[in-house]
Amino acid sequence: MAEPMLLHANGACAPVRAVQVKGWCPGALRPMAAGDGLLVRVRPRAGRLSGEQAQGLAALALRHARPELELTNRANLQLRGVQAAQYPALLEGLRSLGLLDASAEAEARRNVQVQPFWTDADPTPALARELSDLLARDDAPSLPAKFGFAVDTGPHPCLRGALADVRLERHGDAVLVWAQGAQHGRVVAFADAAAAALALARWFLDFGAVDPGCTRMADALRRQTLPTAWTTVPVPPANDQAPALGPHAAGQLLGLPLGLVHARTLAALGQRGGLRLTPWRCLLLETGGPVPAWPELITASDDARLRVAACTGAPACEQAARSDVAPRALALALAPLVPAGQRLHVSGCAKGCAHPRAATTLVATEQGLDLIWNGTAASRPDHRGLNPETVTRLFQPFPPSHAAQF
Repeated sequence: MAEPMLLHANGACAPVRAVQVKGWCPGALRPMAAGDGLLVRVRPRAGRLSGEQAQGLAALALRHARPELELTNRANLQLRGVQAAQYPALLEGLRSLGLLDASAEAEARRNVQVQPFWTDADPTPALARELSDLLARDDAPSLPAKFGFAVDTGPHPCLRGALADVRLERHGDAVLVWAQGAQHGRVVAFADAAAAALALARWFLDFGAVDPGCTRMADALRRQTLPTAWTTVPVPPANDQAPALGPHAAGQLLGLPLGLVHARTLAALGQRGGLRLTPWRCLLLETGGPVPAWPELITASDDARLRVAACTGAPACEQAARSDVAPRALALALAPLVPAGQRLHVSGCAKGCAHPRAATTLVATEQGLDLIWNGTAASRPDHRGLNPETVTRLFQPFPPSHAAQF
């Protein structure tokens, strides 16, 4: 069967590179094979690493993986480059730190993001742990691999921009539980919130039994109406922007360029206190005081490096196009051209793992860079076969007046 063809900017035809969508996220007990070894994703309970866990995880990365860890947009930490011979020792180390689940199935279901700004009197971490424990039980609903929960029960919701299917948000002294894509939800007591979230997930599964191709809550709601019990209280508006970096009541929010943190930096932060992971590729350090002036720690919200996203690219990722372009290096080089309020995504393939939403997007191909002014890595390119120098010229100004705004 002939491969589909694309017409590039130079007039030549080139085949579309096939991209394998695996449909699941790696874990620690179910790692994913990549071009540079195994990809191992660690999911800390309630989105938090103690200082000791942070230091221990850093030591494991230095011993068994690449020294740079990746903070994902689901608030997990990834280790890359783990070789098969090192994997058992890495697992044993994670188990000793309390960072392993009882089974790969329990780990996969425990897809819970937690707002990081809770303080000692806040029931948020206890609710997150209860929900995680229920999801890890043998009788928990068998949900699609990317189906997730957001425990956003701080004073104000801050996870609206995070990927989730069932959301829990504070409603006075109670909790509003609602489905992503809905305009209304159901208010329950804090003590009943975790069970209510699972009940909503089970409703989704009941619908999925009729339509097995439906894997996300928003897709289900486009085809099916929620029961009346889940449509009693309106979902209030909320800001979906990432919170400002700097001091907060719970600690200091620190940005990471492209979500990358060296193991030695992680260990040094862990010596200062506990760390909370966020979907904005930021870390919240639970202690106050001056922050070290390390280049990989971003302390100002107007830092241009916060406006770019990029994946590792080839050869570390087998999905990425065989290209001379290093997505992360190119993204950081172009970051100064990206003005406030805009977003640039550089992807090694059409999957667009680093930023699944619309942005000004560059996709590396074997023929050069494809440019999409306002779309995802899978969108139809506006320009094809560009080189970095041409892209730099096109980005001055960014975006040009004829380009779609977002």
